[in-house]
Amino acid sequence: MDISKLQNGSDIRGVAIETENEKVNLTNDTAFSIGAAFTEWLIREKNIKKPVVTIGRDCRISGEKLSFAMAAGMESNGAEVIYFGLCTTPAMFMSTLPNFKNADAAVMVTASHLPFNRNGMKFFTSEGGLNKQDIKKVLDYAKNHKKNTFVDKTFDKTDFLTDYSTALISLIRQKTALQSPLSGMKIIVDAGNGCGGFFVDKVLKTLGADTAGSLYLEPDGSFPNHVPNPENSEVMKNFAIHVLENKADLGIVFDTDVDRAAIITANGVSLSRSRLIALMSDIILSEHPSSCIVTDSVTSKSLTEFINKRGGIHHRYKRGYNNVINEAKRLNEEGKPCYMAIETSGHCALKENGFLDDGAYLTIKALIKYSQLKLKGLDFDDLLKDYQDPAEEIEFRPEFLTEDFVSYGNQLLNDFKSFVPTVSGWSIVEPNYEGVRINCDKTSGDGWALLRMSLHDPVLPINIESDSPGGANIIKNKLLEFLQNYKLKING
Repeated sequence: MDISKLQNGSDIRGVAIETENEKVNLTNDTAFSIGAAFTEWLIREKNIKKPVVTIGRDCRISGEKLSFAMAAGMESNGAEVIYFGLCTTPAMFMSTLPNFKNADAAVMVTASHLPFNRNGMKFFTSEGGLNKQDIKKVLDYAKNHKKNTFVDKTFDKTDFLTDYSTALISLIRQKTALQSPLSGMKIIVDAGNGCGGFFVDKVLKTLGADTAGSLYLEPDGSFPNHVPNPENSEVMKNFAIHVLENKADLGIVFDTDVDRAAIITANGVSLSRSRLIALMSDIILSEHPSSCIVTDSVTSKSLTEFINKRGGIHHRYKRGYNNVINEAKRLNEEGKPCYMAIETSGHCALKENGFLDDGAYLTIKALIKYSQLKLKGLDFDDLLKDYQDPAEEIEFRPEFLTEDFVSYGNQLLNDFKSFVPTVSGWSIVEPNYEGVRINCDKTSGDGWALLRMSLHDPVLPINIESDSPGGANIIKNKLLEFLQNYKLKING
């Protein structure tokens, strides 16, 4: 097997458990090789002679053996390994910081919200996550490392989630000047049997919250109830009903490895995607007026208006959480203050937290704001009353039927730029950093559309929003007229 095919952008992803439709390509032997290669990368690229590396995992069935194999590979090449066992992706990064473990690097064995049979790795140094080029080098090094010393070796576990939780608790107590700032509030969590269950006992209860009614807190890598994913509309819809039934003040949904989160208000309103960005933008702009807010490309027009009203600058960029994070860092280097990078998927990275995308940290920031609102008899619905959801939204993903889909897709997008001016009421949005985005006036759909190339797959994702009933289909039908001239399989 070509190990380089395990690269998934700035992560490694593969099939760890065979199913009827998928063969295993991420084995324990492969994990050993990657572990040895990561140590080599630290020695050669970072000039660290004897690296200290922490490793943790999510609750997937394959996680422990893959973690042990990878740890053995790192150790075989000269690294000192500290094993945390069940942990979260953000906590693993925190372990590289001086006020925590001060490790040279960290690895999280996880496949985020993907199905139970998948797994993978995320890598960190104190500078942040490794980028695509770094992962390519690690996998290139891995080709020279074969399993030769790993024989079902195990590692003793060090509890780190308690240290991480203590830091979150200290933050909210400091900002609210209260020992139990959540006293009298009912806040429930849906952890989806991922790693987010710790937040209930180690954080919320300690801060005084009533958490009765929380769901699926026990880690279970088979995900028997639903895959933990706050971007899943069915998950959010079902938990919103549960929040209403339990008369909770707030509901919190975490993904598997807790680098993403979403919130449900007491009225059952889902704060995810653009609405979550609006909430976090309000919080950040109240602390840092005039900040740039970097988001991915599929955010709504109403979000731009919401940010502008609060004195912020909406900088819409490319899809991919590493893309928005790196763009925020670039803006700061250019002297353009930027305190938040956030993606509609729920990845939210704040400058104050080292631009780490951390669902638990996002939640703490939201809880600080919520406790301040409650003192005034307000809640998040009041905060967001001037944010308007679109009347309609559509996403469909035509598949390319050509082998060289990249050059073909780029040509299609160039042709679309020429097509847009021929449609009455349509105009191209500039500046734009991904694909082609258009505005459609009230006579031609009353909304916007974005055509872009997928980050990894031979598809053309298309997002449409309209502020008028029926408008989204007006835009879509006109797009289909254009797309029928190309080699595409239209789904949806």
